[in-house]
Amino acid sequence: MKDYEVYSSLKVPKNSKIVIRLDGRSFHKLASDLKLVKPYDENFYKVISMVCRDLFEEFSPLFVYTFSDEISLILDNVPFEGRVEKIDSVVASFTASSFVMHYDVDFTKPPAFDSRIIPIAEGDILKYFRWRQDECWRNCVNSHGITYLKSKYSNSEANDKINGLKLNEIHELLFQNGINLNDIETYKKRGIGIYRKHKEVVGFNKKENRNQTSYRSYVHTDWELPKFTEEFFKKIGVIK
Repeated sequence: MKDYEVYSSLKVPKNSKIVIRLDGRSFHKLASDLKLVKPYDENFYKVISMVCRDLFEEFSPLFVYTFSDEISLILDNVPFEGRVEKIDSVVASFTASSFVMHYDVDFTKPPAFDSRIIPIAEGDILKYFRWRQDECWRNCVNSHGITYLKSKYSNSEANDKINGLKLNEIHELLFQNGINLNDIETYKKRGIGIYRKHKEVVGFNKKENRNQTSYRSYVHTDWELPKFTEEFFKKIGVIK
């Protein structure tokens, strides 16, 4: 019967970095069930940020990036000998379990995440995360736009009005009605990042009878991400 497991030997390319991207399954329905505040529910984002920290500490990625119900991890040390089925199933189930653990509610239906693996070349890392950060901005504009319109019109009318509008047109509509997206919190526009930082620690060396400086790493949750650049990813050690 082992022969029937036709996908179990599928592996990612050797010696390659990979991105694992997770998406919440049917989270529009989940948001309604949980009565999340729109366009952004602060508690939801706190939970997602804690899920990302759990992923970071469990799988040791170079960087974790999240917005909405989407999470991207980039790894250079690929777990489970690169087995695609194993990586996808374990990471997705771990994410869902962490989400439930941190979200202190009684769920009417178990939440789930899907997972996909993207082998990525060094030169494409910045392109990938810029692509996802651009999507974060589009999500921000559209979320604020539809929330504003639904405060003025019925759901169907609001959906009709926003359909076909370009991003800059939604941005201008909001601005003309007193909502300046430039003034909102950075994480809503650019997402949240998890990565290692180093802090300076000064201790006393008894043997040499002097103060001694060392550096220790810690996991940092960045709610004030810049627009992604090559310099940023070099600084945090994602690219060389």
